[in-house]
Amino acid sequence: MKAIHVTRYGGPEVLALENVRVPQPGDGEVLIALEFAGVNFIDVYTRRGDYAKSNTYANKPPFTLGREGGGTVAKTGPGVEGLKEGDRVAYCLVLGGYAEYALVPAWRLVRVPDDVDMKTAVTLMLQGCTAHYLSHSLFQLGKGQSCLIHAASGGVGQLLLQLAKIRGAEVFATVGSEDKAEFARERGADHTILYKQQDFAQVVMELSDGEGVDVVYDAVGRSTIEGSMRCVKRRGTLVNFGGASGLVESIEPLALAEAGSIFFTRPHMADYMRHADEIRWRGSEMFDHVLNDRLKVHIDREYPLADAAEAHRYLEAGRTSGKLLLQVCT
Repeated sequence: MKAIHVTRYGGPEVLALENVRVPQPGDGEVLIALEFAGVNFIDVYTRRGDYAKSNTYANKPPFTLGREGGGTVAKTGPGVEGLKEGDRVAYCLVLGGYAEYALVPAWRLVRVPDDVDMKTAVTLMLQGCTAHYLSHSLFQLGKGQSCLIHAASGGVGQLLLQLAKIRGAEVFATVGSEDKAEFARERGADHTILYKQQDFAQVVMELSDGEGVDVVYDAVGRSTIEGSMRCVKRRGTLVNFGGASGLVESIEPLALAEAGSIFFTRPHMADYMRHADEIRWRGSEMFDHVLNDRLKVHIDREYPLADAAEAHRYLEAGRTSGKLLLQVCT
């Protein structure tokens, strides 16, 4: 099969299209014939070696990149029940998605409803379920609460923004351009801030009458984290779940106290997708939102599998407005 194989950590240039053996399913595993693979920042971190020492997202070259995909069941291993050849499924957090076939533990798979197209299904896996756990579990947003979402027109940001509004929260959204600001307003943002032209922390504090927001969702990281701390209200929560501008290396505990005794967390999605019931709950709720027109999914660009490196360059340049996909089937 064709796959994007990584033999050493580095920039997009290390992503090479190669012919590798089709894996065979073992106990509890399913072989998926992939239609689409998602392109996400976790792939960038893995490619660069940022997660080289991670126990949660273990990897060591050589490997096939990609942690999100969707397609049909091609073969099931011993002990797999309730799935058969041809079933439509999607998944995330399993390494090996930039390929024509992927081997996935059966418990990690989510059935895709007939009325949900595969592009949407893949989008709702890693990015959609990230938005879900951030707004439903890590911090349970509700009416009367407020949040700041960085990169609100990006893959996770656009979905998190909509879930926050579904749950009744007031949303402050940072974006990189006026076009992206308009996109965020269309998705329901109450306030949009052009972070390249404005001091986002100052704007948030002014608009909140000096109170700040209940929770800040920061996937930008190194360039925004200090300003994000200034936006959190007393005893509020700061969530750093990514590092588009670079990973946050440290925060002094006393700085959290000085910011208003705020709570800081750097979560791994895997800790919020620990078992089949949790995965299917998040996936089914996201599918339900789409099927009932409460949630809009925007696909920014699709690339052929061979152009994975170009997709990474586009993502790292901060140009995305929505989801990036690799088209695997032809």
